[in-house]
Amino acid sequence: MNNIKIPKIEFNSEKTGFCRFKKIKDNKYLLTNDVGEYVILPHVKFKKFLKGEIKETDSLYPILQEQGLIRDRMNFPALISENQQKNLFLWQGPSLHIIVVTLRCDHKCIYCQASSQGFNNKGYDLDVETAKKIVDVIFKSPSKSIAIEFQGGEPLINWPVVKFIIEYAQEKNKTEKKNLELRLVSNLSLMDNGKLNFLVKNSVTLCTSLDGPEKIHNMNRIWLEGNSYQNAIKWLTKARKIYKSKLENKFRPGAIVTVSRFSLKYPKEIVNEYIKQGIEAIFVRPLTPLGVAKEQWQRIGYSAEEYLKFYKTLLDYVISYNLKNPKTRFHENFAKIILAKILTEYDPNYLELRSPCGAGIGQLLYNYDGKVYTCDEGRMLDEDTFCLGDINKISYNNIISHPTVKSLCLASCLEGLACDQCVYKPYCGVCPIYNYATAGNIFSQLPTNERCKINKGILNFIFEKIQNKKIKEIFIKWSKFTLPIK
Repeated sequence: MNNIKIPKIEFNSEKTGFCRFKKIKDNKYLLTNDVGEYVILPHVKFKKFLKGEIKETDSLYPILQEQGLIRDRMNFPALISENQQKNLFLWQGPSLHIIVVTLRCDHKCIYCQASSQGFNNKGYDLDVETAKKIVDVIFKSPSKSIAIEFQGGEPLINWPVVKFIIEYAQEKNKTEKKNLELRLVSNLSLMDNGKLNFLVKNSVTLCTSLDGPEKIHNMNRIWLEGNSYQNAIKWLTKARKIYKSKLENKFRPGAIVTVSRFSLKYPKEIVNEYIKQGIEAIFVRPLTPLGVAKEQWQRIGYSAEEYLKFYKTLLDYVISYNLKNPKTRFHENFAKIILAKILTEYDPNYLELRSPCGAGIGQLLYNYDGKVYTCDEGRMLDEDTFCLGDINKISYNNIISHPTVKSLCLASCLEGLACDQCVYKPYCGVCPIYNYATAGNIFSQLPTNERCKINKGILNFIFEKIQNKKIKEIFIKWSKFTLPIK
């Protein structure tokens, strides 16, 4: 250790504003500050910046000043305002409330994180009485915006309770006057005209899984009663037409891609499937080693490097499609979330890219048996480490002040982690439950953390691409899209 030479960095503490920096391609340096402003400097300019030698007559000076990187020219009111805007979520309370109305499912997806139960198994459905108590607790949240999201298993198996919650929540909201959003995440296997018309009538956002072309989708998502791909496309197409005609696309149904090992060879084909179906965005997410996915990891999982190779090819393909079709709205949603954090003054409040993360203070999950968990991932472990209590025995105040919630806040505050030194800190976040599932510790083990590698790799790629003027114009357009996100 004593033989390691640490290069000396000369800087002028009176002129140089606080920043984190990293050397990137072409001998350039990326600099970011705490509010997420950034600048990319060539090596010579970077050295002059550190020494405080950028003159006011230099064309770079006003850029650095505007970004809050010149210490004696700080616009503190603007920086404070931006910092407050990007951290509004800290004062809002849980806005996402996930209700698992049943753990039963008619699919056997190879990566199921929820450890769903068989279709005919008993004892895995939420009852109306418990559902009513859950909704009552949800409306105790001080957040002005409330999203109730139905998950499973397959939620449509317990349709009567889904229907009850929708009607009860809307009736309750007549006096509560929240910005109420209702979401259904379904494989669509049990969809019918009656259910679809009810969802449209009540402006329920609909989301399904579409893992790509038929071969890939059906390999990932096995439906015991038929062709999962064909059924999903049938109802997704019909739903999009009805939503467009009756709701003017305000709640247009969408889809997400979960990437298994079998998906890695087909990034372009997956994108083409979404374009073919007329879906405006593709949301790509890596596997998380929870539930069945953890048990099958050797067969269906992959390394961060393998996922990044896939993701970069996919994002490059989406960018090239935008370059050829400048009027398109088609984009990749995870990149859009990051770009909103980089290019706008607003944070999209994506719960996995926050500090602290959303567990307990941004979202709560209510299980079919009445147990309350910090988040969706918290209920996916085969234990109750992240259970906050039973809805029949615990109040909202007990939930939000639970020691587990406090622990997860502490474990996901980037200021207390090695992440505080990372140039990407303003745009990133950690998931303590992912850390617990993979390393047995809610505090991130950065050197071996695959999710950290993925996030860094994606951010590296985005900042590489953002230097191209035409691509940056596309990114700016994406960052301004306002699609519903978790």
